[in-house]
Amino acid sequence: MSYTVVIPARYASTRLPGKPLADIGGKPMVAHVYDRARESQASRVIIATDDPRIEAACKAFGAEVVMTSAGHASGTDRLEEVARVMNFGPDERVVNVQGDEPLIPPELIDQVAANLEAHPDAAIATLCERISDTASVFNPNVVKVVFDHRGMAHYFSRAPIPWARDAWQALAGEPNYDRQLPEGVGYYRHIGIYGYRVSLLRDFVNWSPAPTEVTESLEQLRALYNGARIHVEEACRVPPSGVDTQQDLERLRQTMAAR
Repeated sequence: MSYTVVIPARYASTRLPGKPLADIGGKPMVAHVYDRARESQASRVIIATDDPRIEAACKAFGAEVVMTSAGHASGTDRLEEVARVMNFGPDERVVNVQGDEPLIPPELIDQVAANLEAHPDAAIATLCERISDTASVFNPNVVKVVFDHRGMAHYFSRAPIPWARDAWQALAGEPNYDRQLPEGVGYYRHIGIYGYRVSLLRDFVNWSPAPTEVTESLEQLRALYNGARIHVEEACRVPPSGVDTQQDLERLRQTMAAR
């Protein structure tokens, strides 16, 4: 299976500046992410950064690094620049692995790449996991996804989708988180790992933000708005949480030390 992993690694994180270089067990965080990606079946792993400190650290542990613009609005824009600079062909596949997920299972990386290969009508592939509690369904920070019998996404939303009309019509905007989820209704949380065809990346950066994307603050809605198909499958393993805060980092350090 031939595909490339690209790991975007920005220095200027709002909540945890310098996050990719945070020390975990004597190695920078981005090195752990790189190691997990190298354990996948990817034929190539590239770290994309906009900071010379990250570039120097990555070269020190032997990674291939591409310096990208500091002005990118999203990781997708950074991926597109890497694909363009490296002269990737339109049919090549790129998997975006976030630089703050040092415990990401390599199986998930392979799963996304394999799904993209198996569904030629999909321009993007991603993953999800089943939601089992009402609080998560109503939590706007948990992105939900609805898809068809082939796994093609209908929509992503911060709202509770699908809306169980008969079960929840009496909630009147005040959800009771102690309620059971309605039987026979599947709820899925989107997991933010993506596989892209390079042709989609080239189109994506030239599309204007979609109205639904702006409303929900979900970038993947730009692809759906413009007719691109997104394949979704339940993850073969539940991924550990990434690192967003100093508290997350301390917990991860303890986990890694215990190993």
